[in-house]
Amino acid sequence: MVGPTATGKSELGVRLAQRLGGEVVNADAMQLYRGMDIGTAKVTEQERAGVPHHLLDVLEVTEAASVAAYQRETRAVVEDLLARGRTPVLVGGSGLYVQAVLDDLEFPGTDPLIRARLEAELAEVGPAELHRRLTESDPVAAGAILASNGRRVVRALEVIELTGRPFSASMPKPGPARYGTVLIGVDREVAELDSRVDLRVRRMFAAGLVEETRELAARGLREGRTAARALGYQQVLAAFDGEYDMDTAAAETARATRRFVRRQRSWFRRDARVTWFDAARPDLLDAVLTRLDQ
Repeated sequence: MVGPTATGKSELGVRLAQRLGGEVVNADAMQLYRGMDIGTAKVTEQERAGVPHHLLDVLEVTEAASVAAYQRETRAVVEDLLARGRTPVLVGGSGLYVQAVLDDLEFPGTDPLIRARLEAELAEVGPAELHRRLTESDPVAAGAILASNGRRVVRALEVIELTGRPFSASMPKPGPARYGTVLIGVDREVAELDSRVDLRVRRMFAAGLVEETRELAARGLREGRTAARALGYQQVLAAFDGEYDMDTAAAETARATRRFVRRQRSWFRRDARVTWFDAARPDLLDAVLTRLDQ
């Protein structure tokens, strides 16, 4: 179950699991972190409605999330569920994490010296220049990676230098999804989803996102390479640092989330295997179940 943030995937995932005799497997990178609850809209115990959820709260905020580790651990969970006759319902908006589970995605090693040099270059010249270099050496990879995503560009250049092969050689190969998985996408009209994002952000701040961020900062949030960049938390941290006031932090969170929604939509729409549904339709659950019966 994929799609942009704030479409209603989590609720639908629980309802599907109930109907299918299944369990939910998290595919949201930021929901891997303990304590990052409000800002990630993590499902509460009550919202889980007794349905077991996996791969939630498995990392400390100081740890870097690893797609390779996620692939390994999630495939183990999925295979255990299948062996027990349970239906895994993979739910989330982190496209690369979903692909890591379902596709033949390789993870070449890393070299700290190469990585450090490329990250220093990134800091000096910016992601656009490194992306231009990637375009020259591996246009396929460059076409799949946003020019603004410095971390991914650095990783692609590192793999090229380390292996002598194009980074695109390790990218997912088109074909049937692993485990015979059916991919369902949910989305909403752009204006409606923007409104839902704005409402979600207001509710997060009202529910205590600022205090949650303060508590996580005391546990080392700022040192976390992945967690510190999570939407909402990074804006609150910036407000703590005096860059702007908390009202501006909320507005910046909403703006960044709307932009992220568009990137998610673009990512998932490229996958022709996904069957799309309007999340606003009243018969959504039945429509999805009908698709699964085909």
